[in-house]
Amino acid sequence: MGFKFEKRKRQAVLLERQDIILWRRNYLRKIRNLRQENAPIYYLDETWVNEGHSETRVWQDTTIKSSYEASSSDLTIGLTVPKGKGRRLIITHIGTKEGFVPDAADIFIGKKSGDYHEEMDGNHFETWFETIMPKLKPQSIIVMDNAPYHSVKKEKIPTSSWKKSAIQEWLSQKKVAWNQDLIKIELLQKVNEVKHLYDGYKVEEIAKKLGHKILRSPLLLRAQSN
Repeated sequence: MGFKFEKRKRQAVLLERQDIILWRRNYLRKIRNLRQENAPIYYLDETWVNEGHSETRVWQDTTIKSSYEASSSDLTIGLTVPKGKGRRLIITHIGTKEGFVPDAADIFIGKKSGDYHEEMDGNHFETWFETIMPKLKPQSIIVMDNAPYHSVKKEKIPTSSWKKSAIQEWLSQKKVAWNQDLIKIELLQKVNEVKHLYDGYKVEEIAKKLGHKILRSPLLLRAQSN
């Protein structure tokens, strides 16, 4: 069949993407400078916990050997592990090195058992984000990762997957001149010339209104959705 059984001549290794390396280095430089300037820096993130979450290892009294001995001594035989996980609580919070921002936690009951990121969406996050902005110090820096619900665009920008007519309509809405004889790639070239004016994130606009800025950490790099 044309195969030859022999030793590999090179070793396979995992390599980081160069754009992630660059992003991380830039982030570390920026956060270091901001700390040296004593800028007010807030960190936000999401996590989850099951209603029946408990530690699997606990301190137990080894002198009690049976439930009968425990009951006769008005003691217990120790904590039992919950039978079920219970409901899943999804938590979003924000804080600084000084502690969490008071009354800023967002907690809701999840409906799915998979990845908790599936439970979050841009609208829910943005509504919470807007309510906590006034609670921050003036001209604060907000550090967040690149989760899809953190990265909802202000509006959709035409791409090569768009129909030609849709690109033409978008250009017209932005008052960008185009001719009927332009082919799709030429229309997209016109989009590229102006998209920097419209290619932003909703959360950045929310933060900007109150004089805050967002710093993206090089984590959770995913395809943007929502």
